[in-house]
Amino acid sequence: MKTLTAEQLSFFLREVKETGVYEMYYTELATGLRRGELLGLKWGDIDFKDNAIRVRRQVARIDGNVVEAPLKTKNAYRCVAITQDVAAMLKQKKVDDNGRSEYVFSSETGGPISPDSVLNMLHRVLDRAGLPRLRFHDLRHTFATHALASGVDAKTLSGILGHTQASFTLDTYTHVTGDMQ
Repeated sequence: MKTLTAEQLSFFLREVKETGVYEMYYTELATGLRRGELLGLKWGDIDFKDNAIRVRRQVARIDGNVVEAPLKTKNAYRCVAITQDVAAMLKQKKVDDNGRSEYVFSSETGGPISPDSVLNMLHRVLDRAGLPRLRFHDLRHTFATHALASGVDAKTLSGILGHTQASFTLDTYTHVTGDMQ
């Protein structure tokens, strides 16, 4: 597991602003969604009134095709609160997209983005920002690590991440709780 420090995050976010994929990566870093969950978001999943995202599906590559797929566990179906700034950013993105796609983060053709493409984009951004290469899942770890360090309790974080049990969250992020001690 690798995570970005606060300083590295600012370099990363500055670079993604330059490349036109800021909203996608900022949403990831603000919610900790799994890659497929993020790519599976549709505009109907965003509740702008209550500032929440309903995680209902994922996008995956199956037999060479990029398709919608059900989530892996019942706990993965969840509602994740978003901050006012994330909601405002997504609302503006929806206006800018002007109904081009039902997906929040779509490909050039309006369909879902390939999970492989998102990883390639991530590596290009990290390289340009002079940061070490990470897996996409490490952005989820970055979110969780910073959330715990900021005082979010393990049970709440477990629900946000869609983990079955808070003990799994604690086991995964013991380095953070150890550092907090």
